[in-house]
Amino acid sequence: MSFMKAVLGTVSAIALSATAALADPAIIYDLGGKFDKSFNEAAFNGAERWAKETGGTYRDIELSSEAQREQALRRFAEGGFNPIVVTGFAFASALETVAADYPDTKFAIIDMVVGNDNVRSVVFTEHEGSYLVGVAAAKASKSGTVGFIGGMDIPLIRKFACGYVQGVKATNAGATVIQNMTGTTPSAWNDPVKGAELTKAQIGQGADVVYAAAGGTGVGVLQTAADEGVLSIGVDSNQNYLHPGSVLTSMIKRVDVAVFNAFSAGADLETGFHVLGTANGGIDYALDENNAAIFTDEIKAAVDAAKAGIIDGSIQVHDYMSDNSCPVM
Repeated sequence: MSFMKAVLGTVSAIALSATAALADPAIIYDLGGKFDKSFNEAAFNGAERWAKETGGTYRDIELSSEAQREQALRRFAEGGFNPIVVTGFAFASALETVAADYPDTKFAIIDMVVGNDNVRSVVFTEHEGSYLVGVAAAKASKSGTVGFIGGMDIPLIRKFACGYVQGVKATNAGATVIQNMTGTTPSAWNDPVKGAELTKAQIGQGADVVYAAAGGTGVGVLQTAADEGVLSIGVDSNQNYLHPGSVLTSMIKRVDVAVFNAFSAGADLETGFHVLGTANGGIDYALDENNAAIFTDEIKAAVDAAKAGIIDGSIQVHDYMSDNSCPVM
């Protein structure tokens, strides 16, 4: 069986395709594109895994504007797709409205909580994973200065930053962490040129490891770090392969698992609040042939000890989302 590969550029295209497969699942990617090599692509990989393992078909769309969020949700719901998965906090308002109008359709949202009875809200403990890669960054840094480049300046990305700083400081109390956000609008998720500029600026201030939590913008961060001979840290998907020997590790956020699980459940999707974290395999760091030479035994031992501490509760990583503060910053 085949499934739609071509990008649907407009919501009207959804309407034309929606009658093709009633009760198939569907997914709507956030701005930045499904091949952003990060968050959206992880979601796409989860959908692809489901299709390959089950032989099923699904529908998807990449948005080109904020205005399409509610329209896309309504078109898929009217077309009978079930469940419908949306990726990203920015869908919350539109989903709350649409889910109320289609009580017999199941929805899932990743990275935000929506309280409708027919919605599964999936969130991650990104602060824990960021702590782990912060430990790695501090261990790998020779200058004692590391960087963080976020995408859109929102509490969720501050959550990444706070956990990272805490991990760095727990490993080297005297370390310096330089932080920049790419912007305050959704375009901040897909601006690799700005990511490159910020990376060069941080390198100029002494940073020799830079962690990018910025969606497609992070591609520019990782590329520039490789070009300038410093280490980088990827996010969401395993990005080690993009620049072997330059990407120290990646903070893996199993968005693919969240999508795969939702698609697998189908119309029987269990709704409510779901958390994927370090303890249940939803958050981890990446070690493979692409970074094995630079992710030394000493770094691995330190990161694994931190991971064990988070799981057993002996290490408490502050969650910026709990009170919009970060004690270590």
